[in-house]
Amino acid sequence: MRVLGLISGTSHDGIDAAVVDFATSGGFTDHGVDLTGTVLAATSVPYAPELRARLIAALPPAPTTLAEVAELDTLIGQAFADVAADIAAQVGGVDAICSHGQTVYHWVDGAHALGTLQIGQPAWIAERVGVPVVSDIRIRDITAGGHGAPLVSFLDELLLRGRAGVTAALNLGGISNMTVVRQDGLVAYDIGPANALVDAVIVEHGLNPLGYDDDAAVARTGRVDEALLSALLDDPYYALTPPKSTGKEHFHLGYVHEHLAAQGRDIPVADVVRTLTELTVRTVARDVAAAGIGFLAVSGGGCRNPLILEGLRAALPETEVVLADELGAPADSKEAILLALIGWSTMHGVPAIVAGGTGAREPRILGTITPGAGPLHMPEPVAAIDSLTLGEATAS
Repeated sequence: MRVLGLISGTSHDGIDAAVVDFATSGGFTDHGVDLTGTVLAATSVPYAPELRARLIAALPPAPTTLAEVAELDTLIGQAFADVAADIAAQVGGVDAICSHGQTVYHWVDGAHALGTLQIGQPAWIAERVGVPVVSDIRIRDITAGGHGAPLVSFLDELLLRGRAGVTAALNLGGISNMTVVRQDGLVAYDIGPANALVDAVIVEHGLNPLGYDDDAAVARTGRVDEALLSALLDDPYYALTPPKSTGKEHFHLGYVHEHLAAQGRDIPVADVVRTLTELTVRTVARDVAAAGIGFLAVSGGGCRNPLILEGLRAALPETEVVLADELGAPADSKEAILLALIGWSTMHGVPAIVAGGTGAREPRILGTITPGAGPLHMPEPVAAIDSLTLGEATAS
């Protein structure tokens, strides 16, 4: 089954897509299957500047209207549909799609997640491509007591399974999240901001039209302000025990402004960017060291920031820090691959939650399904995925 995964993450800079051709071996119904996934194509398509600007303007803590949410739901759904149609045509068609959409609010109260909202109407995708679309994948986990995040723990556990010692997968998107796998199980949670705060400052000051600190060009010209960094590290969120989740409802531009105002002095913008970059390094390294992790596979946009990757390697001399490519999941498209895997799992009746991954009481089959052009025909159910091997298609 060919499944297309679509996602726009907490950096809200564009749409990542990956088509994975899944093949199974092993028994059905009573036994799990060994799953092989071949990545046929992957891409990342930036949002149109005017759409991204509207999205940013509507995100918390800014006020918005239901009219704006409804319009963005359609416009983002149409943007996702365009990307889906293009990449599906590139590979000669797909059998199903799983769309994460764009998170605009993640409701957390203390230690509990109570709701989450992703927009990007899936009916536009189903209408355009003509195949079933799995969507709204986070909320079922929340109803089962989980945080709805990090869902990537499902993929991480399969990729890290069987490795010796304590291993982990780290994703550096707008928010950093980590899955830690031990012999006796796993724990996964959101660590804190990865690119979210840096991106917000870059956009505010117009320092890069891309909306992020490309190659750490701005941060390289600044220095770490230790007083500001110390204040940022005192955030109570870091002291919470997993499972826990966070987002731009907490870590946003206003959050930076509050901390700068509390300092009572002018701090050069380059120093702010450098300090926020170091905040990611310090918070991640602290948790990696505390967990005794020996192998760390990194993905997400932040892994392309040399100050972050070099900083982690310098701070963690006892840890092998590699890109997720070494696990068969290209670092730049890992989350889109995850969505393809969740889509395959939902269509086959496989829960896409693992114990310890999100805090849910029990595994659940995720998402809702929008039918394609014809009747909805579900494949033969599968009990579980026993193993997963990922690879990229070879050029002929």
